[in-house]
Amino acid sequence: MRKVSQFTADDHNVVTSAVSEAEKETNGEIVTIVTEQSDHYGDVAWAISGLVALTALLVISLFPEIYLNILDWMSGGWSGMTALPYWMLFAFAALKFFGTRLILIWKPLLFLLIPPPIKNARVRKRAVSLFTVSTDHRTVGRTGILLYLSMREHRAEIVADDAIVEKVEPAVWGDAMVALIDLVRSGRPGEGMAEAVKQMGVVLSEHFPKTDNNPNELPDRLIEL
Repeated sequence: MRKVSQFTADDHNVVTSAVSEAEKETNGEIVTIVTEQSDHYGDVAWAISGLVALTALLVISLFPEIYLNILDWMSGGWSGMTALPYWMLFAFAALKFFGTRLILIWKPLLFLLIPPPIKNARVRKRAVSLFTVSTDHRTVGRTGILLYLSMREHRAEIVADDAIVEKVEPAVWGDAMVALIDLVRSGRPGEGMAEAVKQMGVVLSEHFPKTDNNPNELPDRLIEL
């Protein structure tokens, strides 16, 4: 995955400070990760290309006379064809397939065509994978929580450790997510993550207030992937 370019040094400082401040009031351990995109979606691009090629063949089968007239016009009326040969159909489908795949190398178009449920699933899968590596089972009280932002998909996820899941309903994180997405949309991603962390800290402090014997077990800094 490409490294994000929207986050400045100031953004890093703002997010890191927000994590440090939030953890002063709770035993919860907040990890923040941001990435440019959560998946390359190569399989989706190939699937779209195949769909375009099959659609083109369907159109030819339904309206063959249109294409026969075009060939007749191109040959000056001497084509003499009454049906399209198989090799021509294959060539046409291959042109559509590989032409579409080539066009979809342009990421803005590809991401415009990816269905939202696929984006949601890929971002969630990536967030859970990173949580498993960076946060899961890495705190004594099982109080780790990950705030994950995927910039190109315009999506974020919060993944929490077992102790937090047992006490906090997923809907409780809604305000933090809304604050994050709103500020990212306005071009202030660092402030968005910091505000989300602040609100997460408030929730965590209610259920897991700070105790004297709780060390800082996970990094406070914003991690870019």
